[in-house]
Amino acid sequence: MINIVGAIIALGVVAWIFFGLAGKGQMRPEQWDDFVQASTWKNYLLPGLVNTLKAAILGIIGSVIFGLVFGVGRLSQNKLINGFCTVIVEFFRAVPVLLMIVFFNVFFARSLELPGDTALWAVVAALVFYNGSVVAELVRSGVHNLPKGQREAGIAIGLTRGMSLRHIEIPQALVAMLPALIGQFVVILKDSALGYIISFNELLFFARTYSSPNGNVLQALIVTAVIFILINFTLSKIAEMVSKRLSSRVKKSKDAPAELVGAPAGALAAGSVDSAEKDPNNPGV
Repeated sequence: MINIVGAIIALGVVAWIFFGLAGKGQMRPEQWDDFVQASTWKNYLLPGLVNTLKAAILGIIGSVIFGLVFGVGRLSQNKLINGFCTVIVEFFRAVPVLLMIVFFNVFFARSLELPGDTALWAVVAALVFYNGSVVAELVRSGVHNLPKGQREAGIAIGLTRGMSLRHIEIPQALVAMLPALIGQFVVILKDSALGYIISFNELLFFARTYSSPNGNVLQALIVTAVIFILINFTLSKIAEMVSKRLSSRVKKSKDAPAELVGAPAGALAAGSVDSAEKDPNNPGV
């Protein structure tokens, strides 16, 4: 019932917005016909989408690497390494992404004077440092949430704490946090649109650039929002599928009966007794 009521309210809000825009003349066909032309997509929207995906992919790769390195560092028993990684992670988690984008844009263009598209690298650096810090915290919390018996079992078979961390605990933590990790990828994709502030040629920037002279900025923003919604919805569905698959695997592993390599000791004993009783040459049993 709550879902039904919520759906009715959402449809009512959409209808109110639609008729409000129609009353202002924003729903006329001539306001939307630019976005059904191939030239608009070829020259503006698709290049912007490519740059958005490029920044997001680079940000995802860098965030995963950053998160693994500093997440493992926060799990280190070395106080110097642990303290350094903790300061880095907590610092970049506290700084807003937009502030880092502006800072890195000025730093790369004026201080380092990097060649090429400094706006792209500023966006990627900000995404990596912020989201990588979040991934590092996911790694740390994922390892801490594992049963203590995992590490004890590794140590019992001769592994050091570091070897147990690398070969046993972190792989299990990565599997457990995979749905949350994919959800963080959605955040990276959305935050790439903040590059508009520094004139990074991503999807939102191209949409605003194209629509401003034509007087249909609102329509361009709606089209851009729909594109982001479709991509993020796909990533969310992937995260949901991964979560269900992992849950089903865990459930099957819990419900499956234990498989023994050899026969039970009781069965072996019973079998030997039965065979001994049937053996007339062994009366002493």
